[in-house]
Amino acid sequence: MSRSSESHSGLPRVPAPAGPSRGSAGTPSRSRLPGLERFNTASAGSAEATLLGCCGSRRWSRRIAAHRPYPDLHALLAAADEAGYDLSGTDLHEALAGETSVLPPDAPPAARMALDAAHTAYLDRFGHAFVICLEGYRPDEQLDQTLAAIRSRLGNDPDDERVIAADELRRLTRFRLSRAMATATAAATVTATATAAPTVPVQSRQGHSGCPEGRSDSPSVPV
Repeated sequence: MSRSSESHSGLPRVPAPAGPSRGSAGTPSRSRLPGLERFNTASAGSAEATLLGCCGSRRWSRRIAAHRPYPDLHALLAAADEAGYDLSGTDLHEALAGETSVLPPDAPPAARMALDAAHTAYLDRFGHAFVICLEGYRPDEQLDQTLAAIRSRLGNDPDDERVIAADELRRLTRFRLSRAMATATAAATVTATATAAPTVPVQSRQGHSGCPEGRSDSPSVPV
């Protein structure tokens, strides 16, 4: 599908920033996956619940569920990207509101204090949790990368930060979808992906009905 340079919400579509192998580390290599088969044949309610565990926009989840079946993971991720770019301002607000922050329990006290202070400042400035996809970064790099990113982004204009947050959310959604579709029970729940995540920090989602809370399936550290 072709896309214009802006989404329906007026946000410019920014290219992926340079980083260590972002966009590939968490994506299963097979195009036909057991979770995708289950997702394609699940009820609309089950499919939408799985999707809401990946992105908190209800309109986005209904759109993706309505276009099943998907022939392979690539087609599903392409549809998810397209729908993500087309989020309205209200949809994006809903999705970002569903993201909450949980600090890793084993983080050093000094790191926890620094991240907590940085996130409080971010919330005060932008009104939503700090979202960053850390796919491609080693677990021992993630805390430092997060703290550096949040401090850097605190200086952004609110409109510019909204563009960046939306882009990070799309990457995070791709990762969650890829993990979910790699499991045989993906259509029923995305909880099974929690043990497979290459991450120490936790990104949690607030509970839409049928969606897990406090997951550790995402390579991200909104803090």
